[in-house]
Amino acid sequence: MRIHKEGYPTLLLVGGILTLINFIISKWRPLTLPISLMIWGFFAQFFRNPIRHTPNLPGRVIAPADGKIVAIERVIETEYFQEERLKISIYMSAFNVHVNRVPITGKVTYVQYHPGQYLVAFHPKASELNERSTIVIQDISGNEILIRQIAGILARRIVTYLIPNQSVQTGEELGFIKFGSRCDIFLPTTAKPLIQLNQRVTGGETPIAVLN
Repeated sequence: MRIHKEGYPTLLLVGGILTLINFIISKWRPLTLPISLMIWGFFAQFFRNPIRHTPNLPGRVIAPADGKIVAIERVIETEYFQEERLKISIYMSAFNVHVNRVPITGKVTYVQYHPGQYLVAFHPKASELNERSTIVIQDISGNEILIRQIAGILARRIVTYLIPNQSVQTGEELGFIKFGSRCDIFLPTTAKPLIQLNQRVTGGETPIAVLN
């Protein structure tokens, strides 16, 4: 199992704490050691970074995150577009891979981080009130799509790797969100969804929409 670079500090800290606990209560080690290994294993699986094979499908938007589709709806996007957009929301549980990936090939035109609250990630207002990071990418045809990384009730750190004017390829790492979160993607209203509510998608692999 490959571990993402964002997990190294956390795994070292958790491993150190568990080692200290086992050393202090050594007389109970036959019991605490397997429990400690299970706890460390839980954190390790959260930071796993599997290899993904991104399909080459021009005009297709690829899922930016692993998880379940919890919303497909038209909304007014108020931070960047100031107009109606098709929003697709992907909820990531603590058991999903939490690497976020670039959904289309193009150029980054906007990146903005917003501190905020920590409502549960599936809360309707989480996209507006929670800690979040917004990225806009323009493809070769001039279509702009917005990806919003949203922290959840447990998440306390959003990492975004992209910067304005950077050229990106579909499937590249976009960022990482720690411990339960959501990823929203805002598309032109002419885009055709390829997924359904409650469908499970795989970041970097599952086509979720077709751009006009």
